[in-house]
Amino acid sequence: MTRLSPKLITSAVIALVGGLCLLAAFLAVGQLESRTAKATRAALSEKGIDWAEATPDGMLMRLTGTAPDEAARFRALSVAGEVIDASHLLDEITVETTNPLAAPRFSVELLRNASGISVIGLVPTATDRGRLGRDLARIARDGSVTDMLETVNAPAPEGWDAALAFGIDALGRFDSAKVSITPMKVSVAAIATSLRERDRIARDLRAAAPVGVTPVLDISAPRPMIAPFTLRFLLEDGTARFDACAADTAEAATLIAQAARRAGLTGALDCPLGLGVPAPGWGEAAALGIDALAEIGGGTLSFSDADVTLMAAPGTERARFDKAVTALRARLPAPFELTATLTDPAGSEGPAADEGPKEFVATLSPEGQVQLRGRMPDALVQSAAESYARAQFGLQSVRSATRLDPSLPEGWPIRALAGLEALSQLRNGTVIVRADLVRLTGVTMDDTAQARVARLLSDRLGEGKAFQIDITYVEPEETPDGRPTPEACVARIAEILAKEKITFAPGATRIEGAAVRVVDQIADVLRSCPDAQIEIGGHTDSQGRAALNERLSRERAEAVLTALMARRVLTSNLTARGYGASQPIADNGTEEGREANRRIEFQLVAAEPEDVETDENENENENENENENENENENEEAEEETDGQD
Repeated sequence: MTRLSPKLITSAVIALVGGLCLLAAFLAVGQLESRTAKATRAALSEKGIDWAEATPDGMLMRLTGTAPDEAARFRALSVAGEVIDASHLLDEITVETTNPLAAPRFSVELLRNASGISVIGLVPTATDRGRLGRDLARIARDGSVTDMLETVNAPAPEGWDAALAFGIDALGRFDSAKVSITPMKVSVAAIATSLRERDRIARDLRAAAPVGVTPVLDISAPRPMIAPFTLRFLLEDGTARFDACAADTAEAATLIAQAARRAGLTGALDCPLGLGVPAPGWGEAAALGIDALAEIGGGTLSFSDADVTLMAAPGTERARFDKAVTALRARLPAPFELTATLTDPAGSEGPAADEGPKEFVATLSPEGQVQLRGRMPDALVQSAAESYARAQFGLQSVRSATRLDPSLPEGWPIRALAGLEALSQLRNGTVIVRADLVRLTGVTMDDTAQARVARLLSDRLGEGKAFQIDITYVEPEETPDGRPTPEACVARIAEILAKEKITFAPGATRIEGAAVRVVDQIADVLRSCPDAQIEIGGHTDSQGRAALNERLSRERAEAVLTALMARRVLTSNLTARGYGASQPIADNGTEEGREANRRIEFQLVAAEPEDVETDENENENENENENENENENENEEAEEETDGQD
C-alpha cells in the first residue's frame, strides 16, 4: 500500500478548509442579502410605497420603480436608507412625467362676519377684480374687505363667472356666512335670523342657482328667544286645548304632548322650541301641571317662566282640588312655584243692579275704530288709557265713554293697559277687564297671534292673575280667478299706505296696533297677485348713525315680510331691503318731515330685459283695447311714483 506523504495530506486539509470557508462566506452573504432585501421591502410596504422594488446586488441594494412625483421618489430613498446605509443604495427610480398643460383648480372662499368680508382663492387673470371688489364692498357696508386672491393666466372654465356671481349673491343674504365657490358647485354655510327666514332664503337660492351649478346649503337658524317662556293649557267641559306652548328641547315637547293627550287633547300640537327657559325641568314641570289639571277635571294652567298658576273651574270639589294641588306642589322641581285658586261662585256677589258691572270694555271694529267704555279709578288713569289707545290704534280712531269710580281695586290701570295692548294684536275684537278676570275675544288672520297674546298677558298681568283668550283664526280667502296686474297690486297697496302707515315704536321692529290691520289689508292684496316681484323697502329718518339706521330699516322690512308670511301670503317673490335714511321724501329738519321719512314702501322689482322683449312682442299682437289698458297701467305707475315722492 502506498502511503501519502505528510505534506500532501497537509495541503489537502488546507484546501478543504479553505473551500469550506469560501462556501460558508458565500452562504452568509446570500443570507445577509436576503434579510436586507426583505427588511427593505417590508419598510417600503409599511409606508404604503408599493410602486418601488428593492433588489440586492452583493453589498449594494438597487431601488427601481416609477414614482408619481419627485417627492415620492425622495421619500422611498429615505425609507430604504433607514434599513441600509445610504452609500449602499443604488437609485434607479424614475419619475412620472407631469402634464404641463393641466388646468389649474379655480376656487374662491368668501367669509363674512361682523367685522367685514375676506376673500381667498385662485381665479383666472381675466376675472374682473375691480367689479368683484365693488360688489363685496357694497355687501360689507361699513365693514372691511380683505382680498387675498391669487391669479393665474389660464382660461376660465365653463360656468365660472355664473358660479362666482351666484356665490356673491348668496353671501349678501346673510350677516354671517361662509361661501365656497367652484365652477360646478357653490357651498353655503350660514346662519339665518329665524326658521322662516332660513326656509325662504334656501328656497330663493335654489331657484336662483345657475344651470350647471349645484347649490349645497347648510343654513341654520337660532331658536327664537321666548320671553316670558309661556305655556297655557285649558280644560273646559272635557275639551283640552293650548292657548300657548313652548319647550326648550324635543324631549320636553314630547313630555308635554304626552300629558296633553292624557288630558284629552286631540289633533296636532304645535309646541315650538325656543330659548329662555327658566330651568332645565320645564318639560317635566309642565307635564305634571297638565296631569294635575286633568285630575281636577277642568280649569286653566299657566306657566310664565317659573311662575305656575292653576285655576280650577267653578264647581270643582274642594277635596279633589286640594289633593291634586298638594301633590303637584310637592312634585314640582325647583325653581317652579305654584299659585292655585278655586273660585266659589256661590260665595261671590255681583254689583248692585243700579251700579252696573265694575268693568272696563274696549271694542275694536274691523274698520279699525275703537270704543272705550266702563270705569276708570281717576282722571289721570282715564287720560293715560285714552292716550295709550290713540297711540296704539290711531289718533282719530278712538272714542271714549268711560266714567270714574274711585272704588275700583288696586292694579286696575295695569290690567286695562294690558287689555288694550292685547287687543291691538287682533284684526277686530273686544277686551273686558274685571277685578278677577281679563277676557279677550276676537278675530285674527295671523296664525301666531294667540300664542303671542298669551305670552303678553302672562307677562303684563303677573303671577296668579286670571285671563281668558278666545281668538278665532280666519283662513285667508282664496285668490280670485281674475287677478289684477302687478302694477295694480302695488298701486292698491300704495293707496292703503297713503291712508295709514305701518308704524313702529322708536327703535323697535314689532308690528302692533293699527299697523296690524294695515298688514291684514296688504296681505289681502298680495294674495291676489302671487307672481308679482315686489320689494318691501324700509326707510328711517336721519337721526342716529347711518349703519344703525340701515340695520333698523332692514329689520323692519323683514318684520313686515314675516308678518305677511304668518298671514299665509306666498313670499317667494317678495324681498325685504333696508335703505336707512338714504332716500328721504321730506325735510329731516322738522318733526313732520322725519315722521314722513319713517316709512315702509312696496315697489315692483324691474323685470329682466328678456321678459320685457317678450311682453313687447306679445303686445304687438293685441288689439287697441289692450293698448289702452297698457296706457292706463302706465298712468297708474306714474301716479304711484308721484305718491311715493310726496
